[in-house]
Amino acid sequence: MAEFKTVIADPKSKMAYQKVLSEEKSNALVGKGIGEEIDGIFLDLPGYRLKITGGSDGSGVPMRGDISGNQRRRLLLTDSVGFTPVKDGQRKRKLIRGKNLSGDISQINLKVIEYGPKSIEELLKPEVA
Repeated sequence: MAEFKTVIADPKSKMAYQKVLSEEKSNALVGKGIGEEIDGIFLDLPGYRLKITGGSDGSGVPMRGDISGNQRRRLLLTDSVGFTPVKDGQRKRKLIRGKNLSGDISQINLKVIEYGPKSIEELLKPEVA
């Protein structure tokens, strides 16, 4: 299927950590959606609970939590995910992806909601080559 790049935000320390998931661990997350909670065991974070907050596909199209499915859609947006207006009242038709994870997604944004016994820094420390 595909490998997911994950960005894990830690609200306590206000730090973000990146981790690339292998294909078998990525397959366990396919079908989940924005707003769902997952167990940290999928990311080698035992005891942690994480919430999916967003993501994007390979070409940078952002996911949006209020659109069901995993297809791309062109929506007329005001001020929201995927578009920041320059003028008051400005609207624009933008390409947006639905909230469910699929093989087309390349990056997933996660937020820690429950902490485990060890710190994230210990568990996700970069390997020195």
